Amino acid sequence: MLALSAGATLLALACAAWVMADTLERFVTRGVDQRLDAQLAVLASAVGDDGAVDSARLGERLAVLEDGPGWRWRIDGPRGRVGSADFPRLEPIHPPGPPPPPDAPPPPGAGRGPRPQQGVDADGPIHARQATIATAAGTVTLTAAAPARVIAQPIRAALFPLLSVIAALAAIFAVAAFVQWRWVLRPVLALRDQVAAIRHGVREQVDEDQPDELRPLAAELNALAAEGAAALAAARGSAANLAHALKTPVATLALTLPPDGAAAAQLARIEGVIRHHLARARTAAIARRARTDLSVTVADVAGAIGALHRHAAIAVDVPAGLIVAVDAHDLAEIVGNVMDNAARHAAGRVAMSAAARDDAVLLTIADDGPGIAAELREQAMAPGIRLDEGPSGDGFGLAIVRELLTLCGGRMALGEAPGGGLSVAIALPHAAG
Repeated sequence: MLALSAGATLLALACAAWVMADTLERFVTRGVDQRLDAQLAVLASAVGDDGAVDSARLGERLAVLEDGPGWRWRIDGPRGRVGSADFPRLEPIHPPGPPPPPDAPPPPGAGRGPRPQQGVDADGPIHARQATIATAAGTVTLTAAAPARVIAQPIRAALFPLLSVIAALAAIFAVAAFVQWRWVLRPVLALRDQVAAIRHGVREQVDEDQPDELRPLAAELNALAAEGAAALAAARGSAANLAHALKTPVATLALTLPPDGAAAAQLARIEGVIRHHLARARTAAIARRARTDLSVTVADVAGAIGALHRHAAIAVDVPAGLIVAVDAHDLAEIVGNVMDNAARHAAGRVAMSAAARDDAVLLTIADDGPGIAAELREQAMAPGIRLDEGPSGDGFGLAIVRELLTLCGGRMALGEAPGGGLSVAIALPHAAG
């Protein structure tokens, strides 16, 4: 908007400068033409009715004709030519139409009005005026000329201050447009900050006390935020209902298993997930307000996954102090699903690394397994889709991870690991300081 305003202002000022220059040129040219026409009148006064030039009378008026260097005059008639010896060849500025037949009568007013002429000499362009008078001996042509610089010099002298004023006006308009732009956009910038605060869980609605143009937008944003909160509450309620429905069957199943077996350990993990979802439903916790140390969660999950898949060596390179805005249980579920998937398909190695970026913490989990073809990677993240025929897995792992990342403001991308295999890049939101 600022660039458009500045461009329009500059265009308007450029048009104003062009109009002023054109007007000034016409004004100066008219003044020079009047001086040349006065000289033509002086020349006409020295021509008699018989076409002869009165030299004595002309001599008395030479001071009027010699207006400065480059000024010239000439009289062409039946009795010869009188005037400046170095007169250049002239042509009409506005060439007339086809010449009339020799026997045609002269048009009305012929011979009375001076006509503009132009030419070029060694010093540059020439501006001239030419008139004809009828005498008993024939037509006499009078010409007065001046160097074109007598027109250009005053124009240049006048344009410099004019252009300086225009440049100053352009600077003033630019500053005014910038100040106006900043002032007008203040409510928009404030509204943007409030929307960002909603996204980070700091507030639930934007202020609707806005200028008239922004008030409908604020109302729509609040309605959108309310719908999002209702959808999130419904999703959490569904998860809580599912967890509550599974709580009793899982507790019954735990009674039938040995307390120290691998199945019992996995069942305990399931019970922990169920308790987590029930607790979250009771407290209505918001993941964006959470603060979790990524290295601690990764270390815990890596230990559990390593015990389940002993054939895969898990290398972890996650520095301490990377705090993410994700609930600890959600983060464990995200990392656990991806790491379990990597360990199940790895030939012998799983590598994990993390680093802070400008807008997120990037966690990368790569394995040396067969990988996933590029055209199948999006399909692999769909719920219930399995690309392998192995007995383990239900096809919901990556879909759950993507859903959890969407809820917490993160994202996931599948790629090819160096040397083959699958690489999963997970961007987790920074925790607010």
